[in-house]
Amino acid sequence: MNSEDIREQRNGLVMLAIVSLIVGGASGLLGTLFRFSLERADELRDVFITWARSEHAIGLVIVLLAASASTALAAWLVGRFAPEASGSGIPQVEALLNSDLPPARLSLIPVKFVGGVLAIGAGLALGREGPTVHMGASIAHVLGKSFRRNSHDCMVLMAAGAGAGLATAFDAPIAGAVFVLEELTRRFETRTAVAALGASASAIAVVRLMHGGGAEFQLAAQPFPGFGTLPAHLLLGMVAGLLGTAYCRAILWVLVVSDRLAGWPTTARAAVVGAAVGMLAWYAPDMVGGGDSITQRALANTGAFSAIALLFLVRFGLGAVSYAAGTPGGLFAPMLVLGAQTGLVFGRICLYWFPSIAAYPSAFAAVAMAAFFTAVVRAPITGIVLVTEMTGSFTLLLPMLAACFTAMIVPIILGCPPIYDSLARRLPNSGRSTEQSRS
Repeated sequence: MNSEDIREQRNGLVMLAIVSLIVGGASGLLGTLFRFSLERADELRDVFITWARSEHAIGLVIVLLAASASTALAAWLVGRFAPEASGSGIPQVEALLNSDLPPARLSLIPVKFVGGVLAIGAGLALGREGPTVHMGASIAHVLGKSFRRNSHDCMVLMAAGAGAGLATAFDAPIAGAVFVLEELTRRFETRTAVAALGASASAIAVVRLMHGGGAEFQLAAQPFPGFGTLPAHLLLGMVAGLLGTAYCRAILWVLVVSDRLAGWPTTARAAVVGAAVGMLAWYAPDMVGGGDSITQRALANTGAFSAIALLFLVRFGLGAVSYAAGTPGGLFAPMLVLGAQTGLVFGRICLYWFPSIAAYPSAFAAVAMAAFFTAVVRAPITGIVLVTEMTGSFTLLLPMLAACFTAMIVPIILGCPPIYDSLARRLPNSGRSTEQSRS
């Protein structure tokens, strides 16, 4: 390679880095506005249900109709203006980066934004990260074209924009960059790494300017665990692996059942799901929505054992049913809820039988969040970094490594592919090959 080629390559990398900063800033701005909207929607839902309860039976009917209509409207927006906006968006981004799908239309952004607010605001157990990842990739595509980057650089920017979306959703910049390399592109390349780091950094700068900083969840300072806790964490990973496998299969099974109801309009199916969620919200408003407050309670080691077990079962089914509604919404936040509850129950059982190695059940809750994520997504480094950044606890890295090790092995032995590989195969016109699946 001559000096002219080296100079051109260097200039191209510099330009890519500059555009990645712009992509991250735009993704951070949109993602933060989306988060503000969801927080406001959650507040309004709580106020609305409190008022409705004062109206007794009439109030119940109003809540059911409102939740049903909100979910149906979200599904209608998707079907009418941007069918690719359905669901998480991460399988779509992965298929796009593999050239299995064409770049999304610009109309996806308002549909994903408004539809996500309507669906998650209605109480569906969906995460904010799916829409922010998808919108981030879409913004990156537009900006890449605007700055006249070549097709390879546009792909790199889309991956970086998606990572910035994840970083924005959870205030986790390193996890956003790692997510690009481990899950979206599944390879380490200098240009991709530079763009991912730049986009995540600028996204978080915007987030912290607008929304403030600090760990997503509050976790009491945890001591460094001793070697004697290793068997417990390996066992916890096995439990998380089994439950994660069951969760993957539950999501896919509910989607198959939904497919068999193809004679029903999509909006009608969404309306039924919304009504069911509205009924649950009437009796147990804390059980619906993205679930951050549930995760926080688990990390604070609060709640009776029986109540936690019941909440796990409800959220397990609610997450799968919510995803089948066909509205925008992600899987990460609901997975973290289930992982935290799994770890808390496991930690309390260990505390009863082996108090010397399980003095802090909340530590098991944090570890299980990473392990459950690993079992479902099969991206252990992203899971470990994500939970570490969200809880601000760096003393649990070794237990997370041990738990994620067994949590990754169990689904592979059981023949359960990563959830996004399975969902990608369901996409229309997606030709994703089995060789790319990490099963």
